[in-house]
Amino acid sequence: MFLCMRLVHEHIQKKAKIILLMAFVVLFCVFGKLVYTNIIARNYIFDKAQDLWERSFPLASKRGVITDKNGNNLVYNEPALSVALIPSQVKNKSEVSKALAEILDMNEETLYKKISTPSSMLLLHPQGKKISYDNAMRIRKYNFSGVYLIQDYKRTYPYKNRLSSLLGFTGIDGNGLAGVESYYDELLRGKNGTLNYVTDAKGGAFPSFSSRVNPPVAGFTLRLTIDNSIQQIVENAMDQAQILYSPEEIYCLAMDPQTGKILAIGNRPTYDNNEYQKYDSTIYNRVLPVFSSYEPGSTFKAMTFAAAINEKVIDMEKDTYYDKGYEIVAGQRIKSWKKGGHGLQTFLEVLQNSSNPGFVEISRRLGKDKLYNYIKNFGFGDKTGVDIAGENKGLVFSYDNFGPLEVATSSFGQGISATPIQLVTAFSAVINGGYLLKPHVADAILSPSTNEEIYVYPTTTIRQVISNETSKLMRYALESVVAKGSGRKAYIDGYRVGGKTGTAQIAENGSYVQGSYILSFLSAAPMSNPKVVLYFAMKKPKNCIQYGGTTVGPIVAKILEQILPILNVKKDYSGVEREYTWMDEKTYEVPNYIGLEKSKLKSQYFKFVFNGEGNIVIDQLPKVGERIKEGSSIWIELGD
Repeated sequence: MFLCMRLVHEHIQKKAKIILLMAFVVLFCVFGKLVYTNIIARNYIFDKAQDLWERSFPLASKRGVITDKNGNNLVYNEPALSVALIPSQVKNKSEVSKALAEILDMNEETLYKKISTPSSMLLLHPQGKKISYDNAMRIRKYNFSGVYLIQDYKRTYPYKNRLSSLLGFTGIDGNGLAGVESYYDELLRGKNGTLNYVTDAKGGAFPSFSSRVNPPVAGFTLRLTIDNSIQQIVENAMDQAQILYSPEEIYCLAMDPQTGKILAIGNRPTYDNNEYQKYDSTIYNRVLPVFSSYEPGSTFKAMTFAAAINEKVIDMEKDTYYDKGYEIVAGQRIKSWKKGGHGLQTFLEVLQNSSNPGFVEISRRLGKDKLYNYIKNFGFGDKTGVDIAGENKGLVFSYDNFGPLEVATSSFGQGISATPIQLVTAFSAVINGGYLLKPHVADAILSPSTNEEIYVYPTTTIRQVISNETSKLMRYALESVVAKGSGRKAYIDGYRVGGKTGTAQIAENGSYVQGSYILSFLSAAPMSNPKVVLYFAMKKPKNCIQYGGTTVGPIVAKILEQILPILNVKKDYSGVEREYTWMDEKTYEVPNYIGLEKSKLKSQYFKFVFNGEGNIVIDQLPKVGERIKEGSSIWIELGD
């Protein structure tokens, strides 16, 4: 009996030990789990729980500002508000749907379905994005639970239909869709932030958890090479030309020939990029000076002439050519614009008179291979690489199809096509020492907080096309065209303008349209040390003489007369002496009248306007040495 009791007791003890051991193991596991959960894996588990219960409001970032070369804002951001909802917090979904649908011009039934669909956050896109101040105030007055007005920004273009083609625009989400906004979207686009808070099961905020902010990061500031003062002068000129001549299109481009920096660029038709949706996509998707390709006409002669001088196949002042009014090439008669021709000329006069037969002779002297190589080396038939979307590479004959007739017509810009940016880039190489540069519109990337330069876009030389000596001769030749030749209308006393006119027929469906022209003028100044190349062209202008020199020349002169002082160009009267025609208004240098007695003031060219008391000239305006038109008045200040 005792033995039996002992065995039972031992068995119970063994069972108790097993149970105790098992309990210890369970407690150890529980303790280990607690240690793992609260110490080792705490952050991971907390983050997973926070992700499950946390709600986020988006905080919009500021898109990078775009400025001109002097730091003037061309594009900026205005604070705006967008509508966001937390459906679980919306108490009366029907009432909210009705009110918001009316304010935001949305379909009430569609909005009700959106609010009734379970989601952590609902953004009313696009009607609720960047809403007007008035609509924001109407929504705020309702004080609906679950309806929030969140931070946003609206892209603003203060110059509206000016600069629009270059700058482009952004969409409702703030992403660049056209122009510089699109091309440099990755730099300009910032990174949105969030305002995070933890909710309970009903979607209400947990007061014991503080909100957490991931701040938005602003986009970089983009400084352009554009000079806004010059840009506005160009815009004014295009506006006036549009009113006077009603052309189908206008192209204008100004560039620094020493660096490839684009100072101004524009076209007509244009649009207001604040309201781009109101315009046809063919207007806002094309920057015409880089997109449009057409026969350049006689402006191309500057490059052909430079090639001939560089190859020494002509001496422009000694060699002569007799222009009888035409040349026969491959059975085709190539005529001069002047009936009967220009007679015996030096080759400099061939350029001045823009003689097509004379350029046929130049092309013969150059030959097929040399002319073709220069056309390609000046960049025609290839993109310039400018940082503007939609660039056209133009069209040149293939070498195999470059026969005698094509050689002849290409020499004076017919049968090939080029873009304004190609012409300006090639012309810059003609006058800057011979260097073909890569044009660009981006000048530097700046820090949005400190405005410090992070990266500056360099001047990029593609190749040297002609020698420095040839370039120097071309500056003189092109200045002669304006002083004595077909470019007279662009002459400005003291500013030494050089250039080449262009009157090109428009080809459609393989044949030329009678009476339809592109009138153009390719110019630069000052020719002693060129600071700007300016190209202005009009397609199918009306109510005007259909010659580039006659119609576009005065426009170019007016633009340059305003641009050059901005570029700190001082007047210099040492250039090629002007050759007057009976139609030109003569100008004369203003003498020094200071110190003379009033009774001794005489001039066969000017009138005098007197101011002040006394008999001695103590000051005068204009100043000594300036040139003014015959018959102009000189203001004389008298004293004792």
